Amino acid sequence: MTIDLLAIGRANLDLYSQDIGAPFEDVTGFDAMVGGSPTNIAIGVSRLGMRSAILTAVGTDRTGDFVLRYLNDEGVITEFVPRIEGKLTSLALLGVQPPDAFPLSFYREDPADIYLRSSDVDAVDLSTVRAIEVSGNALARGDCAGAVRHLLRGATARGITVYMDVDLRPSEWADPIDYGAAIRSVLTDVDVLIGTEEEFFAAFMPDPGPVMTGYRMPEDAMPELASTVSALLDDRPGVIVTKRGPNGATVESTDGSIDVPGFEVDVVNTVGAGDSFAAGLIRSRLRGLGWEEAVRFANACGAITVTRHGCATALPTADEVEIFITRSATP
Repeated sequence: MTIDLLAIGRANLDLYSQDIGAPFEDVTGFDAMVGGSPTNIAIGVSRLGMRSAILTAVGTDRTGDFVLRYLNDEGVITEFVPRIEGKLTSLALLGVQPPDAFPLSFYREDPADIYLRSSDVDAVDLSTVRAIEVSGNALARGDCAGAVRHLLRGATARGITVYMDVDLRPSEWADPIDYGAAIRSVLTDVDVLIGTEEEFFAAFMPDPGPVMTGYRMPEDAMPELASTVSALLDDRPGVIVTKRGPNGATVESTDGSIDVPGFEVDVVNTVGAGDSFAAGLIRSRLRGLGWEEAVRFANACGAITVTRHGCATALPTADEVEIFITRSATP
């Protein structure tokens, strides 16, 4: 059985406010779904018609039952997900106040997914895997960091394409400098690096403090950041994809740089747009599309997602994306 994409990292139960626009303290109900960046990407790839699997861990709790049932219903392969006795499955709560306020609270005190081990990776026959997606956040804590490195070494030895979404979650890192050190330590095993300018600032600049403490990247840092990121192309990763929200995305490689514009839509919820983008990009590359066409498809995935409530529930199908692109091109 071929696995088009194997994703590794956290999985959690997501509870999204049903009261659109209400302050978090006024929320009266939540919709339940599954989240975590690599898990969303696995769901997104499955929705887009490919076979995906997730490498994570959940507890033996009811929340773990929910996560596994949800993923199975979405067609994501879960046979490699261990259940960790005595540990709880991660939880996230989100308020929805469009267009730009989405207060998010994580409950990740000693979560089950950080106990994923290298031996769990060995349960996967990598000869059946076409591509791997790793969350940078998976390098933050516990046994999972070692499992990620083990998987990436195995992927490199077999010539499997590795995508890394740097997936910055500042609360997961005890020291801001640790984030960049962890990301840089695995780049020789990464083929395609995906992130926002703020995430790249945190990963590659000497003082990541502003972004890691909730402030935007200093504007005067842009030239140095651009130069630093471009220098990475001398070896691996061979391709860097910068997500620019409504402005689309930029692909940089040794062949040059391509800017692919985004789509203008009305925003309901931006959470999950980046995961939807990554799913669309990976799916398109697996289907043999060139970078410009692949990023256009990925931009469309993200644009559709931000117009909908929820995260995993908002991820589009391939037919929906094709229709969206066709309609967007119609005068």
